[in-house]
Amino acid sequence: MYNTITAIATAHGVSSISIIRVSGDAALEIAHKISHLENIIPRHAHLTSLYNFNNELIDHAIMIYFAAPHSFTGEEIVEFQCHGGMIVAQEILDTITSYGVRLAEPGEFSKRAFLNGKIDLTEAEAISKLIEAKSVDAAKILAKQMKGELKTFVDESRDALLRSLAYSEVMIDYAEEDIPDDIMNSISTQLDALTEQIEQIVEASHRRRGLIEGFKVAIVGKPNVGKSSLLNALLSYDRAIVSDIAGTTRDTIEEQVRIGSHIIRLVDTAGIRESDDTIEKIGIERSLSSVKDADVIVALFDSSRPFDGEDAKILSILEAVEDKHIVVALNKSDLDRVFDITKLDAYEVLEVSAKKAFVKLTERLERLFDSIGEGEELMLISSRQIEAVNKAKISIEEAKVPLMNGELEFFSYHLQEAVKSISSISKPYDSEEILDKMFGEFCLGK
Repeated sequence: MYNTITAIATAHGVSSISIIRVSGDAALEIAHKISHLENIIPRHAHLTSLYNFNNELIDHAIMIYFAAPHSFTGEEIVEFQCHGGMIVAQEILDTITSYGVRLAEPGEFSKRAFLNGKIDLTEAEAISKLIEAKSVDAAKILAKQMKGELKTFVDESRDALLRSLAYSEVMIDYAEEDIPDDIMNSISTQLDALTEQIEQIVEASHRRRGLIEGFKVAIVGKPNVGKSSLLNALLSYDRAIVSDIAGTTRDTIEEQVRIGSHIIRLVDTAGIRESDDTIEKIGIERSLSSVKDADVIVALFDSSRPFDGEDAKILSILEAVEDKHIVVALNKSDLDRVFDITKLDAYEVLEVSAKKAFVKLTERLERLFDSIGEGEELMLISSRQIEAVNKAKISIEEAKVPLMNGELEFFSYHLQEAVKSISSISKPYDSEEILDKMFGEFCLGK
């Protein structure tokens, strides 16, 4: 029965329901043995008792049988929906494996669905990412991919490349025949349009990746400017120590928090200043590294203290970053202002206060994340997909030179490489090892 697999498909812990899934040729046989039912109807919810290998009652549960090929994996599938919690679900799983069924590897259900033609790679990756989605916008994007939006782009791009390739092959085979003079320009125009579309998709994918992975927001500022107070306010509990002593935060602190419909990774950094303390210097280095990795930088300045060299250091850091969203806030606005706000003329400055729970700053961040999520652009959701379209773009660009020089054999070669690259987004790989690596990143039960 080792071609039949099983796993708990729901998260571990206390819950109202747990689901155990079985897929493979022996799935229906297992259902009969555990439920003692003689007649099991496909796609019918059977309320039944479940028994272990020693014929002892485990639970009263719902059992559903999906006959091949009309199932998620394309194989025989049985799902047991039992009462939640670790004990009952684990006992059912142990009973299933006692009959010779093996435990599924991470992502093996989805891998079987892919190999049996039930889903393509774009849909498989969308399923995996949907579980980890960090925003409502991400869930919408991934739902579109599960319905085939990315697959449609891949198919249309592949067809366009194949048309150009077909023209080239015709010209090679009938070199002495009269070919319309403008055909090369027409092919070049089509390739230029596809290249531009790829560039737009890649740019949008990089810009919006935080929708799926969670935007990383780094809070920076000189010591004792209110960074830890901001972190605690956004988390609604005292995660970081707040003190008037400069250098209290000596390392980066990272937590997840929900702002609007987005789950973000919030990083409170050590105050950036010159220091002789070895530990604090390490914390400051990590702070600078967090700035480089962040999608959004929140720079805090202290309204109650004069602008100084440490503030100037923060400004120099902001000026050096590229392709990041920067939010500048002047904290402690409830106190008398001493800070020279003209130093921040290059930025739109928010005046905020811990006493008002940084409401303005939270609202500003929510609007920012929402604006990034706006738009209907197609989005690539993995580095694998981005790498594939970039390879296709490079091959297309390499094909243009021999095309205009009339070197059609070289043109065809580069275009074939572009077809392979773009097709790899949704079509099978030749390497089983690559498939194992990709689906191995899925969670158990998927």
